[in-house]
Amino acid sequence: MSSSQTDSEYDIIFAGGGTSACLIASRLAEADPSLSILIVEAGPHTQNDLAHVQPARFLSHLSPSSTTTTFMVANTEKELADRQTIVPAGACVGGGSSINFMMYTRAAASDYDEWEVRYKNTGWGSKDIIPLLKKTETYQVASGKDSVHGYSGPLKVSYGGPLTNIGKDFLTVGQKYDPKRGSIEDPNNLYDVNSHGRWQKWISEEGKRSDVAHHFMYDKNRDNITLTVGHLVKRVIFEGKRAVGIEYVKNPKFHPEAVSLEVMTAHAKSLVVVSGGAFGSPIILERSGIGAKEVIEKYGVEQLIDLPGVGENYQDHQVIFAPYLASEESDTIDAIVRNEQPAFDSFSEEWKKSGTGLMASNALDAGVKLRFTQEELKIIGPVFTEKWESYYASRKDSPAMWIGPVSMFVGDPSSTPSRKYFSVGYYVEHPSSLGFVHMRSGTDPTVPPEFETGYLKQKQDLELLVYGYKRSREYARRMRCYRGEYVPNHPEFAKTSLALCKEEIQPVALGAPDIGYTEEDNEAVEAYTRKAVGTAWHSLGTCAMKPRAEGGVVDSNLNVYGVKNLKVADLSIPPSNVAANTYSTTLAVAEKAALIIAAELGITGV
Repeated sequence: MSSSQTDSEYDIIFAGGGTSACLIASRLAEADPSLSILIVEAGPHTQNDLAHVQPARFLSHLSPSSTTTTFMVANTEKELADRQTIVPAGACVGGGSSINFMMYTRAAASDYDEWEVRYKNTGWGSKDIIPLLKKTETYQVASGKDSVHGYSGPLKVSYGGPLTNIGKDFLTVGQKYDPKRGSIEDPNNLYDVNSHGRWQKWISEEGKRSDVAHHFMYDKNRDNITLTVGHLVKRVIFEGKRAVGIEYVKNPKFHPEAVSLEVMTAHAKSLVVVSGGAFGSPIILERSGIGAKEVIEKYGVEQLIDLPGVGENYQDHQVIFAPYLASEESDTIDAIVRNEQPAFDSFSEEWKKSGTGLMASNALDAGVKLRFTQEELKIIGPVFTEKWESYYASRKDSPAMWIGPVSMFVGDPSSTPSRKYFSVGYYVEHPSSLGFVHMRSGTDPTVPPEFETGYLKQKQDLELLVYGYKRSREYARRMRCYRGEYVPNHPEFAKTSLALCKEEIQPVALGAPDIGYTEEDNEAVEAYTRKAVGTAWHSLGTCAMKPRAEGGVVDSNLNVYGVKNLKVADLSIPPSNVAANTYSTTLAVAEKAALIIAAELGITGV
């Protein structure tokens, strides 16, 4: 790989160097060594950086001083108690794959069938996507699962480090407290849900993160890929309505000597692929004149193509990680997250010697993808029940909520006393609430976008999260490691409430009755939800692959409507959400994009 020269020419240019771009470029470059490819990435390299290789250090990328993450600040939203939510996005080679939580959570097969049937995207159903999911991975958890898992891909999947006693506690509680749901060997086989299971991870048996940067780019060192880091794509260049290149500038974060945004250009003989993610891709299109007239012309950009769907349909899995106090013998990575000595160095040395120990873990060892009974639906509420009947009831493979333990305090460690914690996370799988992402400058790519999460705009999402708090708390207080709630990060119940949160208490018996909540208690949980709900780092949908008349931005071959030689290929293209952490789906989108591009260019062997 080399660095680019301004005004140079390539066969294909990728505007963005995240998960999708690196995978697609690697596949194409391997199949056709004569192909010349340019990738322009806003962030830095990650090669052999332990912060990206050692799994347990993933929360370091959420530090305000991180140079590998961009923090998107949303508008103030009344549904969120007038808060501004901050949503991180990968900004380094490999994008989200280099900084994510490494959860091997796969969607329901019906999620992809919805893309194909409901949104008329031929070739994007589960029968086409599952082979691509298998293609990317080497499944080290168990052999003989060939119908749903792959065994020869670049990215390894294992249980990633030790099974913590916190994970064991959750599984024990799940089996005994909720025996009707029971347990399952593989909770991510795309079809079977509603059972508790040990969670797989995008971590190899050798204890390393399975990212795209190291396993599709750095280890290949392809001569026909030029990877330029620390540069921001300004816009796509057109001749008429044919994309012929890009303009890009130095990112001042990495080039402080750049006193002005000097524009560089690169030309594409065959194709420009926008791959800036759910935040980057729509604003690159808008700066290029593609989008809604009122958005584009507001910032002095001449409209080339009227596509009102650009930047709309923003979705994220709304999540809360409720924190609990853990017993002293609990296996947690709090000391790693806090960089506490000598524990941090001890864990790191163990990892360096053998690839084992808590440094090889992401602290997420178990979980359950929940479907609901009629009795549970009555508790959740009428608005969500209506959605259940219309959307979930017939989709037997589709969960509505995920719940699982995390062996640490999830959040800003400087805000809490030093000790051992665990959290129980819960998120909405298919949120009804939508937001948007639009440019705030037509010329300056350093200006962050205008952004609204849309969280809790729809009552059904709020009802489900309120239930998620209650349900997850029942798991937590039965776990042997439980020593009470971390009260400042829980609902403010009345002092006389039977639901009052308490610190330094022992777990209840597995057969203890559930906590009863009064109407006043429910109001407290709702207020807490509005204050606590945040991002699952699963942003998608802002350049949706659906019919143009329905607000679509790209067609089923990822072509941007109304222009030629321009595609979008990243997590901005899903027309609807998936019941999973989004890394697996991003990889499938990239594998599919590589096949589409190869077919159009007459390249075989991808």
